[in-house]
Amino acid sequence: MNPMLYDGSGQPAPQPAALRAGPLALAYENGALRCIKLGSADVLLMIYAAVRDHNWGTVPGRLSDEQIEAGRDSFRIQFRSEHVQNDVDFVWTGTITGAADGTVAFHFDGEARATFRRNRIGFCVLHPMSCAGKACTIRTVDGQQSEGQFPLHIAPHQPFKNLRAIAHQVVPGVTAEVLMEGDTFEMEDQRNWTDASYKTYCTPLELPFPVTVEKGTKVVQTVTLRLSGTAPAAESAPAPLAFTVSREAVGPLPPLGLGAASHGQPLRARELDRLKALNLGHLRVDLRLSAPGWEAALRRAAAEAVGIGAQLEVAAHVSDAAGDELAALRALADELNAPVARWIVFHASEKSTSAPWARLGRERLADYAGGTPVGAGTDAFFAELNRQRPPTDDADFVVYSINPQVHAFDNASLVETLAAQAVTVTSAQQFSGGKPVIVSPVTFKMRWNPNATGPEPETPPGELPPQVDPRQASLFGAGWTAGSVRYLAEGGAAALTYYETTGWRGVMETEDGPPVPAKFPSFPGGVYPLYHVFADLGEFAGGEALAVTASAPLTTDGVAVRRGGRLRVLLANFTARPQTVTVRGLAGPVTIKTLDETNVEQAMRDPEAWRAAPGQEARPASDGLPVTLLPYALARIDGAAT
Repeated sequence: MNPMLYDGSGQPAPQPAALRAGPLALAYENGALRCIKLGSADVLLMIYAAVRDHNWGTVPGRLSDEQIEAGRDSFRIQFRSEHVQNDVDFVWTGTITGAADGTVAFHFDGEARATFRRNRIGFCVLHPMSCAGKACTIRTVDGQQSEGQFPLHIAPHQPFKNLRAIAHQVVPGVTAEVLMEGDTFEMEDQRNWTDASYKTYCTPLELPFPVTVEKGTKVVQTVTLRLSGTAPAAESAPAPLAFTVSREAVGPLPPLGLGAASHGQPLRARELDRLKALNLGHLRVDLRLSAPGWEAALRRAAAEAVGIGAQLEVAAHVSDAAGDELAALRALADELNAPVARWIVFHASEKSTSAPWARLGRERLADYAGGTPVGAGTDAFFAELNRQRPPTDDADFVVYSINPQVHAFDNASLVETLAAQAVTVTSAQQFSGGKPVIVSPVTFKMRWNPNATGPEPETPPGELPPQVDPRQASLFGAGWTAGSVRYLAEGGAAALTYYETTGWRGVMETEDGPPVPAKFPSFPGGVYPLYHVFADLGEFAGGEALAVTASAPLTTDGVAVRRGGRLRVLLANFTARPQTVTVRGLAGPVTIKTLDETNVEQAMRDPEAWRAAPGQEARPASDGLPVTLLPYALARIDGAAT
């Protein structure tokens, strides 16, 4: 098997160094501290330093001279990190110490080796999403102290500014304080971008950006974590992994759809057949009504929707001439008798649809085919919807898109975003006026940058475009997709659109194959592993999503659906190591089928034959059914619903 089919990287998974600082357990990986815990309680998710260019692009660092000295209850780490990309050239030395009393200090000492523009350089501290609604104590740069609270629902703007320190209770009797020196810090609610954290970062956004950094400029910062109170005794070994399926439904399984392929080529007969087998609810097509070519795009999408047995989700991007543009759109839709499930109205110069355009959209489109919903929102991040909330009186639903790679790009961070996806839905429901919330589309990477301050550089030959992630064609991508459906369904999303139909942003490869085959692990004319997630869930379209609980959701998680008397569980391993999970809540005999390193190439090359092959029968014991998952594997468990 091509090793890239695990997680798109083709490289061995990084092995974090497990460390202790007295009562704290934590991990060091690639110049950052992660998973800082006091017993089972999360203290901080991460402390790291970032170099962000003039378009908010994160310039990756290359580590060298790494030294780790780890004792039983203390440690010292030192390394050098070089950030070189386009005109950015910055280097810094990191020194991290952990003491037996639980104090952790991270020092950053850097210098610009060239003149370049930046939006931010320095530390970020991530408090966990589990802090939502909890009290905290804030100390500002002028020494003033006040009481605050981590936002429960996603805050549209910075909850705390001019920060020097923030403290919160981790467990009864123990408080953790984070002191940040070397710059002025502020906090943003990163759940706006589906990060499962509150990020405290340097350099307030109220200051002008981008800023020119002259060659030789020094940047020096320190973050110190201290505990106060009596820490509990260390816990014993972690409990075995478990995944529990409830009989309680969290709501309907939302209709699932895909986006029309951005490469612009029509679907071929075999592609239509394979997409029809997914039992999709809709096909999204984006029409820029002030630009040439939208008529052909609508004609093609309407024909493809009919061919795959789905309706259309039409995203109409209008200009100030929206009246004429929407009239032309309506006329062509009438001519084609296009099967439209919903219309979405965006304005080209707005990050989130304002009332005049939403109102005009309803006036021109709502009575189509006897009545079709017309919605408004953002084609960008949830943050844009949250900061410029849509005119719910003039919209039948609200909509926003999500992707997990605005701030971090490693597998563990992508998995952390899954639970945060549900919070975006429940937060949107706080201002949607009771209207449905639709998430469209979900993609692995940003399709476009709404906050760019200049043009993006050209993609070098032989490299993937910035919108493409090789995990699209990996086992990890399949598991992540199953988790995404779980959490968005739990949040109460009314409909979900994912990815595209074909191409390297889709669910299957084109007949010609990827333009950069060495960087993208697919087979010409084959499907991606996540195709089978949509096929598995499509067989339960119109059913219910069930409540589930994962004991370690960053390791293994999944989704459970029910329709009639049938139950289906999709269970994913997000790690590079085999995992054994006890699945509880199953009734009677079940059938298990796994998608893993032993069969993934067959499942991609010949999906019909792979899906037709039977699974393995099993009977759960009274305490559950143990299921062993190979690295990044996905298991499908079928049984009777109770």
